[in-house]
Amino acid sequence: DDYATKLTEGINQMDEMPVQPIPAEFSDEAVDAAVGRWKKQFDTEEGGAQGAPKFPLPNNYLFLLHYAQTEDDAEVKKQVLLTLDKMAFGGIYDQVGGGFARYSTDDVWKTPHFEKMLYDNGKLLSLYAEAFKATNNPLYKQVIDETAKFIQRELTAKNGAFYSALDADSEGEEGKFYVWSMDEIKALSGEDFELIKTYYNVNRKGLWEHNNYILLKDQSDSVIGEKFKLSKEELGGKIEAFKQKAMEARGKRIRPGLDDKTLTSWNAMTAKGLVDAYIATRNEEHLTLAKNNLDFILKQQVKKDGSLFHSYKNERSSINGYLEDYAHLIDALIRYYEATFEVSYLNKANTLTEYVVNNFDRNPAGFFYFKSKADKQLVAQKAEITDNVIPASNSVFATCLFKLGQLYENEEFNSITKSMAASVEPNFSRYPAGYSQWMSLMLYLSEPYYEIAIVGEECEEKRNALLQHYLPKALICGGIDPGELPILQNRKVEGKTLIYVCQSGACKLPVLDIHEALELID
Repeated sequence: DDYATKLTEGINQMDEMPVQPIPAEFSDEAVDAAVGRWKKQFDTEEGGAQGAPKFPLPNNYLFLLHYAQTEDDAEVKKQVLLTLDKMAFGGIYDQVGGGFARYSTDDVWKTPHFEKMLYDNGKLLSLYAEAFKATNNPLYKQVIDETAKFIQRELTAKNGAFYSALDADSEGEEGKFYVWSMDEIKALSGEDFELIKTYYNVNRKGLWEHNNYILLKDQSDSVIGEKFKLSKEELGGKIEAFKQKAMEARGKRIRPGLDDKTLTSWNAMTAKGLVDAYIATRNEEHLTLAKNNLDFILKQQVKKDGSLFHSYKNERSSINGYLEDYAHLIDALIRYYEATFEVSYLNKANTLTEYVVNNFDRNPAGFFYFKSKADKQLVAQKAEITDNVIPASNSVFATCLFKLGQLYENEEFNSITKSMAASVEPNFSRYPAGYSQWMSLMLYLSEPYYEIAIVGEECEEKRNALLQHYLPKALICGGIDPGELPILQNRKVEGKTLIYVCQSGACKLPVLDIHEALELID
């Protein structure tokens, strides 16, 4: 009994953090110190962190890209882009069918653990979309479009739900579905064999097990095109023709097993990634896929009392929603609103947020527990605080509270956000990679953060133009009319579409031109 009591106390204390006072003003000093320590772990040759295995960890690079922009840190930006390039060229990325495997077993992104997870690909869509806006690198657009097509082709149900994963194995052999023999590549490439062989490293570099090859790249299209005296269009046509033939051949193979359950949190994360993909590329198919999924969740996974289900399979929803389900769905709904100005989605995000505040208990440091009051409590109440491959439910929810606090002028939301941020801040330098979402939030709190309100007949055109820019510290809202959103009240001027650049609801003089608005953003 004594041992059991002590063990229970120990489990309950694992997530405890001392309560920290909310400062009058937040500072980015802790973030700077954490990034300084983080830099020592950079693999400056192959990207990512030093050593093997290598995980994509998209949330880390979303933060680092945000930090590089905000702090004008060229070293960090270079590392992020190196990592994205190496992943897109490596075997961890399916060069034929799009989409990323779970991780690379080596330190050069060559040999993946061939399992493909929904959550990885959803978050990587967001990462490559933001990077594309920051750089206009066509490689990133290609990755976005191919990964979205993979999700649509392999992981999407007829009702708009997304399945969870594809196994690594088929026919009892890992990777068999994805690798190629020399003879297969010769047959598929025909007279372009030498080109395909060079393009995808069908050589010692790409050689894997049983004389099979993992397709991967190590040279840009411009270098390959020059080597084979091909124009950009000619090279693109030949590579696309090979991919189509390879996909047809792969379609005749025995497929890996499909994990066909649908998880609300993973679906919402992917829907947000698809919205980000649409914003970056203006490809309407990405937005349609996201909308269908969000509409499925709102129809199927929301109970009559406003709470969520966690899981769906075989036409049956089950398990009470966890904090992660609410946090990621709210996050996706906010982003969908930014892309469309369809305020019903934003209002639903606000309603779900209020549900969490009222129905999830918090620990003394201000963090929400993973399970709601409706669930039977286990031996310990746990609060998910540390960011991992998937960011912590508390860090995502705190970020949503911050954004909704600005849009709805909700001081309770703002207060909870600041309380959580103050409590977690001392942990940043101890383990920087475990607090990347929190550090993005800290940059929102410590640096200028902007709400950009667009009101008038041309609001969609101006919104779309603004969204083409990489704006990690801005939230966009608006409509033809102000509607009921507090931040938009009294912003309408007949015959004009005005852009207001605001901070915490206080707005500068309105402007008509996108470039004028961008100049008002520090």
